[in-house]
Amino acid sequence: MGLNLIVTQIAPYVDFLKEVFDMQAYQVTNDFATLMYADQIFQLHADHTYHSHSLLQLLLKNPPRGTGVEIRLYESNTDICHDCAVERGDIILQIPIEKPHRLRECVILSHDGYVWVPSKSLAD
Repeated sequence: MGLNLIVTQIAPYVDFLKEVFDMQAYQVTNDFATLMYADQIFQLHADHTYHSHSLLQLLLKNPPRGTGVEIRLYESNTDICHDCAVERGDIILQIPIEKPHRLRECVILSHDGYVWVPSKSLAD
């Protein structure tokens, strides 16, 4: 499955993903970026690249954009991601906790309103 997030600006979003989740970024331009998390590749596109796409009229001008969607990152050190997000001034919706489903996770809201959940199995 592929993931493509439409964001207001590429550079700040790439910085967020690199700094908080230690992702690798490739082909970063003002229009587009390819990112890698563990062995998963996904994309970012800037709003303006959708100028002739019917989705553009549906995008909210103000966050949250991804209401109801959690982007779960199962290979993350939850505490390190949380601490980095706090240091950056990102919004923490839930501090790191151990959940009944045997994951340690926290919930971070990005500046464009997408919800990111760095998780780690308690068995690890």
